Amino acid sequence: MKNNARVYLLGMLLLGSVAFAQAQPTGATEKAITALEMKWLEAQKTNNADLAAPLWADKMISTGTDGMVSDRAKTLADAKVTKYSSVDVKDLHITVYGNTAIASMIFDAKGTDEKGKPMDLHARWTDTWAKMPDGKWQCVASHGSSIKM
Repeated sequence: MKNNARVYLLGMLLLGSVAFAQAQPTGATEKAITALEMKWLEAQKTNNADLAAPLWADKMISTGTDGMVSDRAKTLADAKVTKYSSVDVKDLHITVYGNTAIASMIFDAKGTDEKGKPMDLHARWTDTWAKMPDGKWQCVASHGSSIKM
């Protein structure tokens, strides 16, 4: 009976260790992507697009709330002329799939858009992050949809 109890206990410890080991990278990735999203938010709060630029992959695609699709260069150019007076992110959720992570959030912003027009934005954004060959995470796609109030 003692041997059976030891085998059972050893099996439970091994299962717990495997589950813990598998959960760790996901938790670390979620924290890393959250930090990157917060860095992007800081770039917007300070109207400094150059802070966000390293977060975006060379082949990034962004779909704005107006449905327009932009490449990285256009996204950066627009970000440099968009001026925020207030920015807030709520309900941030990160889901990890191996070397890909999806960040979903509610984004509220006021200011002036890339055309100099007043902006009062309430939108759901979904950012897709990929782990690059050098181990760095970068956003490869970003999509916004306006939320009707």
